[in-house]
Amino acid sequence: MTIVVLSNNENWEILKELGKNVNWVRVSDIISFLNYYKASAYFNLMDNSSIEDYNALSAPVFINSMSNTLKTIQANENVIRINAWPGFLVNEIWEIAGKLNEDVNVIFTAINKKCIVVNDEPGFVSARTIAMIINEAYFAKGEAVSSQQEIDTAMKLGTNYPFGPFEWATIIGHKRIIELLRKLLETNERYLVAPALLNEINL
Repeated sequence: MTIVVLSNNENWEILKELGKNVNWVRVSDIISFLNYYKASAYFNLMDNSSIEDYNALSAPVFINSMSNTLKTIQANENVIRINAWPGFLVNEIWEIAGKLNEDVNVIFTAINKKCIVVNDEPGFVSARTIAMIINEAYFAKGEAVSSQQEIDTAMKLGTNYPFGPFEWATIIGHKRIIELLRKLLETNERYLVAPALLNEINL
């Protein structure tokens, strides 16, 4: 089984260790990705993966699309959204949005991962939840409720999360968090981005 990957170094290092019988092929650009016709599956894990046209590919295509839904981009049935934010591909279970058919099941079996199908919504479930927690932490910081370190420590102790909200923000990337929150804000005002979070990227 051959799987073609377009990704950053971090995600590539994770993927290439999955599945003993998988021939992982890394490409460096979208043209090479789209022109590799004989693969069993494709993973485009770049942040801008949702803007590409995958009509030429018939095998399952997994894209790292956190803000844009399959409906929004009018994707074909073989396109599956996954969460490839830093820190998420190591999870045993992946959230996916899209059609879970036999071809997709074969891929997940080959790479020794389980999946759970969630609604085709921005942020899936876990990323949306974490983005909200991060945003609330930045509101608390802006209101001088406590220090970043104290908030991180309290959240880890209180929820048993591996990271505190500010640690998560650093790992995932402030720009990614803000992009998702802004997308969610289009339909719900509770996702208004905290000013202190915006200050992290000097907007």
